Amino acid sequence: MNVSIQFLGAAQSVTGSKHLLHFDDFQVLMDCGLFQGLKKLRQRNWDPFPMNVSEVEALVISHSHIDHIGYLPRLVKEGYDGPIYCTTATAELARIMLLDSAKLQEEEAEWARKKGYSKHKPPQPLYTTEDAENTFRLFEPHEFDEDIYLRDDIRLKFHNAGHILGAGWVELNVRGESQSKTIIFSGDLGRYNQPVLRDPVSMTQTDVLLVESTYGDRENLSEDPTEEFAQVVNEAMDRGGCLLIPAFAVGRTQTVMYYLKTLMEAGKIPKVPVYLDSPMAINVTNLYKRFFTYHKLRDQDLQYSESIFDYEFFNYYRSVPASQSINEIRKNAIIVSSSGMCTGGRVLHHLVRRLDRPEDTILFVGYQAKGTRGRRILDQEETIRIFGQNVPLKMQVRRIDGLSAHADKSELLRWVNTLKEHPKRTFLVHGEIDSAQVMQKSLEDAGWPNVHIPDYQESHTLFAGI
Repeated sequence: MNVSIQFLGAAQSVTGSKHLLHFDDFQVLMDCGLFQGLKKLRQRNWDPFPMNVSEVEALVISHSHIDHIGYLPRLVKEGYDGPIYCTTATAELARIMLLDSAKLQEEEAEWARKKGYSKHKPPQPLYTTEDAENTFRLFEPHEFDEDIYLRDDIRLKFHNAGHILGAGWVELNVRGESQSKTIIFSGDLGRYNQPVLRDPVSMTQTDVLLVESTYGDRENLSEDPTEEFAQVVNEAMDRGGCLLIPAFAVGRTQTVMYYLKTLMEAGKIPKVPVYLDSPMAINVTNLYKRFFTYHKLRDQDLQYSESIFDYEFFNYYRSVPASQSINEIRKNAIIVSSSGMCTGGRVLHHLVRRLDRPEDTILFVGYQAKGTRGRRILDQEETIRIFGQNVPLKMQVRRIDGLSAHADKSELLRWVNTLKEHPKRTFLVHGEIDSAQVMQKSLEDAGWPNVHIPDYQESHTLFAGI
């Protein structure tokens, strides 16, 4: 058997995760994400898939963030009809995420039609709600550490990656005629010693490793961000405005809510209203109450309620009128809304009304990819383009890296060094080139052989004649 790989996304970038494995003529796609950020990346979402999608035999999904699953409905629309393997929690989250993504695609196309700022006549969504619904029938959910056979000689396992609810790193064992080989794909790795999610599970052995490098150049992200978080909240409230937190609906929102309650109960920040303005995030939060074995919250000392998310100062807003009412609040409130990189969703409507208010503060708690609106705000550009208009940026801009769901450099190295011996080949994916190069040097300095940073659509033979 000959085994090769082609990198169709998350190669020298942090979005669009797609890695196509060829086991002779049997094709397996690991992850199927949307490109986000820079225009040249987003345009790839509209490019024809580089092969006949009906030739893909199986899909393996590491977790449910849109840059790892967001292209699924498009692939199904183009003819994919095979199984989509993932964990049970990922399947549940993917339903929420993809329906929301489809709705945003439809709304953006309609808004572009009304405002006339699209080059396409008429503007079309990448996919529709119907396309997303057609995807769900293909999901085949499994538990962590369960043996899953893609065929008799290819075994799949998911192991807890600690990134978001249900996130797994992928282990593929391939049995050839003369020998067996192992391929491991990290997906996105979480951090160690976090209050909500469990630590990433260690590895033992692999022949080929694909590992993310999002923060491959960042050392020592704060293990306990509570003091820094409290400082940002207090400064925002003292300024007489509101604090806006763009947060990913899966993972970051729930961690933010955990810290807000903890800090309020400890008297370190004022007890002000917190508005969770994201129907998707509310639905995701409810899943945390169902999937107890996937996180640590039931082990916490929850003094006042059954769930950390049930708290008198938390307000969950689903309806559009409720969301619009937040616009009238001018001070002493915290607004948590998605999307985390300000690429879409209700947070855009809050930004339109608050970007030019110097008394308001925006706090970023997750990675901001190049070319995203969040990155432009973080870089404090003079104006930010939203809904076809340029809005002056006068808000206070803050960032806390310690709340990120991604492992930092030392944590990535901690995880890869759980291997008993170095892989024969290592590919650094899901990282911008600068961070990947720093991580590459760290591994090479430690004696790792054949550490490569693949480019978009690059192919490599992994095993020949096994």
